[in-house]
Amino acid sequence: MSRVTLPSGTPAEVVRPAGEPTRGVVIAPDVMGLRPLYDDLCARLAAEHQWAVAAPEPFPGREHLGLDERQIGSNDDDRVLGDLMAAADLLGVEPVGVIGFCQGGMWAFKAAGTSRFDRAVAFYGMIRVPWARPGHAQPLDWLRRPGACPVLALVAGQDKLVPFEDAQLLGDLEHVEVVVYPDAEHGFVHDPARPTHRRDDAADAWRRVVTFLLPP
Repeated sequence: MSRVTLPSGTPAEVVRPAGEPTRGVVIAPDVMGLRPLYDDLCARLAAEHQWAVAAPEPFPGREHLGLDERQIGSNDDDRVLGDLMAAADLLGVEPVGVIGFCQGGMWAFKAAGTSRFDRAVAFYGMIRVPWARPGHAQPLDWLRRPGACPVLALVAGQDKLVPFEDAQLLGDLEHVEVVVYPDAEHGFVHDPARPTHRRDDAADAWRRVVTFLLPP
């Protein structure tokens, strides 16, 4: 387990399994950024599934700032997706999938359209973003790109940040599998400390993710 620096200068956590990795996985963290929660997740996925795992910091240089000061919508596609792809290259194994949580789920949707990843998993990721700025395409635009990889979208039925009607837009895309947890709220999987965490739903979601990411 180690912190590395990507070519862009962005820090990333990298964990390799004890033996030969079966695949690579890049994690796109939520708006709180790279922190011990993700260090532990990288280590667990490497140990339990023999994956090589990397997680880049989504707000390099702004890690010390509060959420309001981080200007969440200011991250442009080229920078963040460039870091995710650089992290994939760093792992030195193929294939490489991408998993994202919350805002990171939005980046996982976009990363699916880069042709770098063989699979993408989005946990309650934003499907339509509220900002319209240069350098920001909508996740659906990336998902509709030719050659977009298969996607597993895990959706919370009671999500106030990602409206269910947005999730229904994914149903028109043949390469996207949507799984809805009707009683769950945003953030029900990745952080057991959250009041919205649902142990049984989280366990079911992870079982689906592992199956989805099994080597072809």
